Amino acid sequence: MTEHEPIIDPLAGVQDGRLYNDDLAPVPASRRTWGAGSYAALWISMSACIPTYMLASSLIGGGMNWWEAVLTIFLGNLIVLVPMILNAHAGTRYGIPFPVYCRAAFGTTGANLPALLRALVACGWFGIQSWIGGNAIYRILALFVPAVAKGGVIAALGISLPQFLCFLFFWAINMVVVIKGIDSIRLLLNIKAPLLIALGLLLLAWAYRHAGGFGPILSQPSAFDPGQPRQGRFLAFFVPALTGMIGFWATLSLNIPDFSRYARSQRAQVLGQALGLPLTMALYSFIGVAVTSATMIIFGRTIWDPVEVLTQFKNPVVLVIAMLALCIATLATNIAANVVSPANDFSHLSPRRISFRTGGLITGLLGIAMMPWKLLADPSGYIFTWLVGYSALLGPIGGILIADYFVCRRCRLNLTALYQEGGEYRFTGGFSIVAIVAFAAGVLPSLPGFLIQLGALPASAVPPALAHVYDYAWFAGFGIAFCLYVTLRKIAPSRR
Repeated sequence: MTEHEPIIDPLAGVQDGRLYNDDLAPVPASRRTWGAGSYAALWISMSACIPTYMLASSLIGGGMNWWEAVLTIFLGNLIVLVPMILNAHAGTRYGIPFPVYCRAAFGTTGANLPALLRALVACGWFGIQSWIGGNAIYRILALFVPAVAKGGVIAALGISLPQFLCFLFFWAINMVVVIKGIDSIRLLLNIKAPLLIALGLLLLAWAYRHAGGFGPILSQPSAFDPGQPRQGRFLAFFVPALTGMIGFWATLSLNIPDFSRYARSQRAQVLGQALGLPLTMALYSFIGVAVTSATMIIFGRTIWDPVEVLTQFKNPVVLVIAMLALCIATLATNIAANVVSPANDFSHLSPRRISFRTGGLITGLLGIAMMPWKLLADPSGYIFTWLVGYSALLGPIGGILIADYFVCRRCRLNLTALYQEGGEYRFTGGFSIVAIVAFAAGVLPSLPGFLIQLGALPASAVPPALAHVYDYAWFAGFGIAFCLYVTLRKIAPSRR
């Protein structure tokens, strides 16, 4: 077996079928040009972003000290790197995107289930990044036109009209890029990581100067230490926080075939991802941790939003340059991380009717509907409702895909059949009953805890042991779905 599975080019008899379009077609070997450096650069670019900063600083806001927060993030990314590399294997070997990869386990129609769930999460992230960029524009306007900041809050939205309009303005810039095509963002991606790293270092220097050096910053005690407000409750916070850290990139750990399909070899994608992901996340998160810790010393309160921290700068030139850099970097991250996958996923719903660009526009509209400013309203909601909540859905999908591809199929797929409506991956009317049962079994144990977290169910209504499954949502869902899928696939006919 060669590194790249031989591809029939063109795929005989499937180009006119319902399951095929050019965006979902296998990438031929001649276009697989990404080396290890490309994947390392991709992850450095995507990891050096404002949500990474907020991820780290939210742990500080929850009570951790600096090294507890950085270690939690590093461990989470080290764990999620494993399914990331495993799921990337099929993309590299067969040149297929994530929705097509899902057809082998979930069926040619059933693949829409994991694809849509992944797409909806991406819509939320698209909205979050658009809100961050729009909020930066709003802060710049408020600096020069103070009346902008005096607008009343719209009850239905929870934000003011100027805030909403700035959000829509930045959102519209993203949509223009989607319409023009991903190639238009290439230059921004190349300069994006240096911009945010430079901005982060400037914030770090500011924190060092105004907090009296790193000593006071790094000596901030953990709220879980003896004599502190949350003494003895470290594990109760650490476990769901670790799950949230895994959830942060659980999205990309599924749709990584969308990128690995361009790899020169398995070695390139493995080495590039291993070098680019965990260390970059840990290093950039340290900036967030240090600056957030400094805000407690400087202002007497924890400020976990970097945009709010930047508004503390009195020099308008510095503030404008910093905010513009943040906007450009956020735009580049948003297109790369939050448009490529959902555009392919929505295209998979109807390949003959929905193109990549149309899928990108759908992503944008849903990103508005999700009201991302509410997802970022407080650190607790960001980690324990948003990140942990969707990890409960994505963990089982990851378990099923890895079980199917590595255990049941031994990395062998019938490439042509993946694009055939009546082929071996049709299962039962296009759906794999085995995969759907395994997915439901993986998600259900975390549901009571999620409803408690939302406030939709009183904690007293659920046994404590069952409620705490939610703290391990990704682990529990992945493990249950993996084991059940392998078991059912052994005892059930392959057509199921």
